[in-house]
Amino acid sequence: MLVTRSRVDLRAALADRPRPLGLVPTMGWLHAGHRSLFQRARADDETTVATIFVNPRQFNEAADYQRYPRNEDRDLAICEEEGVDVVFVPGVEEIYPPGFDTTVSVGGLARPLEGAARPGHFDGVATVVAILFDLIDADRAYFGQKDAQQVMVIRQMARDLAIPTEVIACPTVREPDGLALSSRNVHLTPTERAAAPVLRRALLAARAGWESGERSGSALRRAMADMLAHEPLATPAYVSVADGRTLAELEELPADDAPVLLSLAVRFGATRLIDNEPLP
Repeated sequence: MLVTRSRVDLRAALADRPRPLGLVPTMGWLHAGHRSLFQRARADDETTVATIFVNPRQFNEAADYQRYPRNEDRDLAICEEEGVDVVFVPGVEEIYPPGFDTTVSVGGLARPLEGAARPGHFDGVATVVAILFDLIDADRAYFGQKDAQQVMVIRQMARDLAIPTEVIACPTVREPDGLALSSRNVHLTPTERAAAPVLRRALLAARAGWESGERSGSALRRAMADMLAHEPLATPAYVSVADGRTLAELEELPADDAPVLLSLAVRFGATRLIDNEPLP
Protein backbone atom coordinates (compact mmCIF):
# COMPACT_ATOMS: atom_id res chain seq x y z
CA MET A 1 0.00 0.00 0.00
CA LEU A 2 1.31 3.41 -1.00
CA VAL A 3 0.57 6.47 1.15
CA THR A 4 0.71 9.85 -0.62
CA ARG A 5 0.35 13.31 0.85
CA SER A 6 0.67 15.72 -2.08
CA ARG A 7 -1.21 16.21 -5.34
CA VAL A 8 1.99 15.61 -7.29
CA ASP A 9 2.78 12.34 -5.53
CA LEU A 10 -0.82 11.17 -5.84
CA ARG A 11 -0.94 11.70 -9.58
CA ALA A 12 2.42 9.98 -9.99
CA ALA A 13 1.22 7.02 -7.93
CA LEU A 14 -1.90 6.62 -10.07
CA ALA A 15 -0.33 7.21 -13.48
CA ASP A 16 0.30 3.56 -14.34
CA ARG A 17 -2.24 1.82 -12.10
CA PRO A 18 -4.54 -0.68 -13.80
CA ARG A 19 -8.11 0.41 -14.50
CA PRO A 20 -10.90 0.53 -13.56
CA LEU A 21 -10.08 2.58 -10.49
CA GLY A 22 -12.39 2.78 -7.47
CA LEU A 23 -12.31 5.66 -4.98
CA VAL A 24 -13.53 5.66 -1.36
CA PRO A 25 -13.42 9.22 0.06
CA THR A 26 -13.40 9.28 3.87
CA MET A 27 -12.79 11.65 6.77
CA GLY A 28 -11.00 8.92 8.69
CA TRP A 29 -11.87 7.26 11.99
CA LEU A 30 -12.65 4.23 9.86
CA HIS A 31 -15.15 1.55 10.90
CA ALA A 32 -16.91 -1.49 9.46
CA GLY A 33 -18.99 0.73 7.19
CA HIS A 34 -15.83 2.00 5.50
CA ARG A 35 -14.51 -1.55 5.32
CA SER A 36 -17.63 -2.52 3.35
CA LEU A 37 -16.93 0.29 0.86
CA PHE A 38 -13.32 -0.84 0.43
CA GLN A 39 -14.52 -4.40 -0.10
CA ARG A 40 -17.02 -3.31 -2.76
CA ALA A 41 -14.33 -1.28 -4.53
CA ARG A 42 -11.93 -4.21 -4.42
CA ALA A 43 -14.59 -6.46 -5.92
CA ASP A 44 -15.46 -4.02 -8.71
CA ASP A 45 -12.12 -2.44 -9.60
CA GLU A 46 -8.51 -3.25 -10.39
CA THR A 47 -7.15 -0.41 -8.24
CA THR A 48 -8.65 0.89 -4.99
CA VAL A 49 -7.86 4.38 -3.69
CA ALA A 50 -8.88 5.78 -0.31
CA THR A 51 -8.67 9.38 0.83
CA ILE A 52 -8.47 10.45 4.46
CA PHE A 53 -9.20 14.15 4.91
CA VAL A 54 -11.22 15.90 7.61
CA ASN A 55 -12.69 18.67 5.49
CA PRO A 56 -12.97 21.94 7.45
CA ARG A 57 -15.32 23.48 4.88
CA GLN A 58 -18.20 21.12 5.68
CA PHE A 59 -18.29 21.91 9.39
CA ASN A 60 -20.51 24.75 10.57
CA GLU A 61 -18.67 25.15 13.87
CA ALA A 62 -14.92 25.21 14.42
CA ALA A 63 -15.38 23.28 17.67
CA ASP A 64 -17.14 20.46 15.81
CA TYR A 65 -14.25 20.28 13.33
CA GLN A 66 -11.71 20.11 16.15
CA ARG A 67 -13.78 17.49 17.97
CA TYR A 68 -14.01 15.15 15.00
CA PRO A 69 -12.15 11.93 15.94
CA ARG A 70 -8.81 11.26 14.28
CA ASN A 71 -6.31 8.38 14.37
CA GLU A 72 -4.22 8.19 11.21
CA ASP A 73 -2.14 5.16 12.19
CA ARG A 74 -5.27 3.13 12.95
CA ASP A 75 -6.93 4.26 9.71
CA LEU A 76 -3.92 3.31 7.59
CA ALA A 77 -3.77 -0.10 9.24
CA ILE A 78 -7.44 -0.68 8.32
CA CYS A 79 -6.79 0.42 4.72
CA GLU A 80 -3.90 -2.03 4.49
CA GLU A 81 -5.97 -4.87 5.98
CA GLU A 82 -8.65 -4.24 3.33
CA GLY A 83 -6.21 -4.28 0.44
CA VAL A 84 -6.37 -0.60 -0.51
CA ASP A 85 -3.67 0.16 -3.07
CA VAL A 86 -3.17 3.92 -2.65
CA VAL A 87 -4.15 6.22 0.23
CA PHE A 88 -4.17 10.00 -0.13
CA VAL A 89 -3.73 11.80 3.21
CA PRO A 90 -3.41 15.50 2.36
CA GLY A 91 -3.02 18.46 4.65
CA VAL A 92 -5.54 21.28 4.43
CA GLU A 93 -3.29 23.47 2.25
CA GLU A 94 -2.82 20.61 -0.20
CA ILE A 95 -6.57 20.61 -0.86
CA TYR A 96 -7.10 24.35 -0.42
CA PRO A 97 -3.85 26.10 -1.39
CA PRO A 98 -3.24 29.69 -0.33
CA GLY A 99 -5.56 31.98 -2.27
CA PHE A 100 -8.15 29.24 -2.87
CA ASP A 101 -11.44 31.04 -3.57
CA THR A 102 -13.86 28.68 -5.35
CA THR A 103 -17.00 27.02 -4.04
CA VAL A 104 -19.08 24.34 -5.72
CA SER A 105 -22.73 24.88 -4.79
CA VAL A 106 -25.42 22.36 -5.73
CA GLY A 107 -28.91 23.87 -5.84
CA GLY A 108 -32.22 22.40 -4.72
CA LEU A 109 -31.04 19.05 -3.39
CA ALA A 110 -28.65 20.79 -0.99
CA ARG A 111 -31.23 23.10 0.61
CA PRO A 112 -33.60 20.97 2.74
CA LEU A 113 -32.90 18.58 5.63
CA GLU A 114 -29.16 18.64 6.40
CA GLY A 115 -28.73 21.66 4.16
CA ALA A 116 -31.27 23.66 6.16
CA ALA A 117 -29.87 22.50 9.49
CA ARG A 118 -26.23 23.06 8.50
CA PRO A 119 -26.00 26.02 6.10
CA GLY A 120 -23.02 25.73 3.77
CA HIS A 121 -22.38 22.09 4.68
CA PHE A 122 -23.06 20.71 1.22
CA ASP A 123 -21.06 23.49 -0.44
CA GLY A 124 -18.10 22.16 1.52
CA VAL A 125 -18.89 18.57 0.57
CA ALA A 126 -19.39 19.30 -3.14
CA THR A 127 -16.23 21.43 -3.32
CA VAL A 128 -13.91 18.86 -1.75
CA VAL A 129 -15.42 15.93 -3.67
CA ALA A 130 -15.10 17.82 -6.97
CA ILE A 131 -11.40 18.39 -6.17
CA LEU A 132 -10.87 14.71 -5.28
CA PHE A 133 -12.75 13.51 -8.38
CA ASP A 134 -10.53 15.71 -10.55
CA LEU A 135 -7.30 14.66 -8.85
CA ILE A 136 -8.01 10.94 -8.88
CA ASP A 137 -10.08 10.51 -12.07
CA ALA A 138 -11.72 7.39 -10.67
CA ASP A 139 -14.10 5.27 -12.70
CA ARG A 140 -16.30 4.74 -9.65
CA ALA A 141 -16.64 6.33 -6.20
CA TYR A 142 -18.33 4.63 -3.25
CA PHE A 143 -20.39 6.26 -0.49
CA GLY A 144 -22.61 4.93 2.30
CA GLN A 145 -26.38 5.10 1.93
CA LYS A 146 -26.56 6.40 5.53
CA ASP A 147 -25.68 9.81 4.07
CA ALA A 148 -28.43 9.60 1.44
CA GLN A 149 -28.74 13.33 0.81
CA GLN A 150 -24.97 13.63 0.45
CA VAL A 151 -24.99 10.90 -2.20
CA MET A 152 -27.74 12.71 -4.11
CA VAL A 153 -25.86 16.02 -3.94
CA ILE A 154 -22.63 14.44 -5.18
CA ARG A 155 -24.42 12.67 -8.04
CA GLN A 156 -26.02 15.97 -9.09
CA MET A 157 -22.65 17.73 -8.91
CA ALA A 158 -20.95 15.06 -11.03
CA ARG A 159 -23.74 15.16 -13.64
CA ASP A 160 -23.79 18.94 -13.85
CA LEU A 161 -20.01 19.32 -14.10
CA ALA A 162 -19.67 16.45 -16.62
CA ILE A 163 -17.45 14.46 -14.26
CA PRO A 164 -17.50 10.86 -15.54
CA THR A 165 -16.94 9.18 -12.15
CA GLU A 166 -19.90 6.92 -11.35
CA VAL A 167 -21.27 7.57 -7.84
CA ILE A 168 -22.31 4.33 -6.14
CA ALA A 169 -24.32 4.16 -2.91
CA CYS A 170 -23.65 1.11 -0.74
CA PRO A 171 -25.98 -0.24 1.98
CA THR A 172 -25.82 1.22 5.47
CA VAL A 173 -23.87 -0.98 7.89
CA ARG A 174 -25.47 -1.28 11.32
CA GLU A 175 -24.70 -2.48 14.80
CA PRO A 176 -26.71 -5.56 15.95
CA ASP A 177 -29.18 -3.24 17.71
CA GLY A 178 -29.81 -1.29 14.49
CA LEU A 179 -27.71 1.83 15.10
CA ALA A 180 -26.05 2.96 11.87
CA LEU A 181 -22.27 2.98 12.09
CA SER A 182 -20.90 6.52 12.21
CA SER A 183 -17.62 8.08 13.24
CA ARG A 184 -19.67 10.32 15.56
CA ASN A 185 -20.93 7.38 17.61
CA VAL A 186 -17.68 7.48 19.59
CA HIS A 187 -18.90 10.69 21.25
CA LEU A 188 -22.00 9.05 22.77
CA THR A 189 -21.94 8.37 26.48
CA PRO A 190 -22.91 4.80 27.46
CA THR A 191 -26.41 5.98 28.36
CA GLU A 192 -26.78 7.89 25.08
CA ARG A 193 -25.45 4.89 23.14
CA ALA A 194 -28.12 2.70 24.73
CA ALA A 195 -30.78 5.21 23.65
CA ALA A 196 -29.52 5.82 20.09
CA PRO A 197 -31.15 2.78 18.39
CA VAL A 198 -34.44 4.67 18.68
CA LEU A 199 -33.51 6.26 15.33
CA ARG A 200 -33.84 2.89 13.61
CA ARG A 201 -37.01 2.04 15.49
CA ALA A 202 -38.57 5.34 14.38
CA LEU A 203 -37.73 4.70 10.74
CA LEU A 204 -39.07 1.16 10.95
CA ALA A 205 -42.28 2.41 12.55
CA ALA A 206 -42.87 4.65 9.53
CA ARG A 207 -41.93 1.86 7.15
CA ALA A 208 -44.40 -0.47 8.88
CA GLY A 209 -47.11 2.13 8.42
CA TRP A 210 -46.28 2.40 4.72
CA GLU A 211 -46.26 -1.38 4.34
CA SER A 212 -49.72 -1.55 5.92
CA GLY A 213 -51.03 0.91 3.33
CA GLU A 214 -50.58 4.32 4.97
CA ARG A 215 -49.86 6.95 2.28
CA SER A 216 -50.17 10.14 4.31
CA GLY A 217 -46.82 11.87 4.71
CA SER A 218 -48.02 13.57 7.87
CA ALA A 219 -49.04 10.24 9.40
CA LEU A 220 -45.67 8.68 8.66
CA ARG A 221 -43.81 11.67 10.09
CA ARG A 222 -46.00 11.42 13.17
CA ALA A 223 -45.12 7.72 13.52
CA MET A 224 -41.44 8.62 13.64
CA ALA A 225 -41.97 11.52 16.03
CA ASP A 226 -44.09 9.38 18.37
CA MET A 227 -41.41 6.70 18.55
CA LEU A 228 -38.72 9.29 19.29
CA ALA A 229 -40.92 10.80 22.01
CA HIS A 230 -40.63 7.54 23.97
CA GLU A 231 -36.87 8.16 24.40
CA PRO A 232 -36.17 11.04 26.81
CA LEU A 233 -32.57 11.45 25.69
CA ALA A 234 -33.56 11.95 22.02
CA THR A 235 -34.02 15.53 20.80
CA PRO A 236 -35.25 15.46 17.19
CA ALA A 237 -33.95 18.07 14.74
CA TYR A 238 -36.26 16.89 11.97
CA VAL A 239 -38.25 13.93 10.71
CA SER A 240 -38.89 13.78 6.98
CA VAL A 241 -40.94 11.91 4.40
CA ALA A 242 -39.65 13.26 1.10
CA ASP A 243 -39.64 12.60 -2.61
CA GLY A 244 -36.65 10.34 -3.25
CA ARG A 245 -35.62 12.36 -6.31
CA THR A 246 -36.14 15.97 -5.21
CA LEU A 247 -36.29 15.75 -1.38
CA ALA A 248 -39.48 17.81 -1.41
CA GLU A 249 -41.66 16.90 1.59
CA LEU A 250 -44.65 14.76 0.65
CA GLU A 251 -48.17 15.16 1.98
CA GLU A 252 -49.39 12.20 -0.02
CA LEU A 253 -47.10 9.36 -1.05
CA PRO A 254 -47.27 8.16 -4.65
CA ALA A 255 -49.43 5.14 -5.41
CA ASP A 256 -46.74 3.63 -7.65
CA ASP A 257 -43.19 2.62 -6.72
CA ALA A 258 -41.72 6.12 -7.11
CA PRO A 259 -38.86 6.53 -4.61
CA VAL A 260 -39.51 8.01 -1.18
CA LEU A 261 -36.92 8.77 1.50
CA LEU A 262 -37.70 8.55 5.22
CA SER A 263 -35.01 10.39 7.17
CA LEU A 264 -34.34 12.01 10.51
CA ALA A 265 -31.73 13.83 12.56
CA VAL A 266 -31.63 13.50 16.34
CA ARG A 267 -29.40 14.88 19.08
CA PHE A 268 -28.25 12.87 22.05
CA GLY A 269 -26.52 15.39 24.29
CA ALA A 270 -23.84 17.07 22.17
CA THR A 271 -23.90 14.40 19.45
CA ARG A 272 -26.10 14.71 16.38
CA LEU A 273 -26.94 11.52 14.46
CA ILE A 274 -28.73 10.99 11.16
CA ASP A 275 -30.29 7.94 9.53
CA ASN A 276 -32.69 7.13 6.69
CA GLU A 277 -34.80 4.43 5.10
CA PRO A 278 -35.55 4.39 1.37
CA LEU A 279 -38.97 3.26 0.14
CA PRO A 280 -40.00 0.99 -1.47
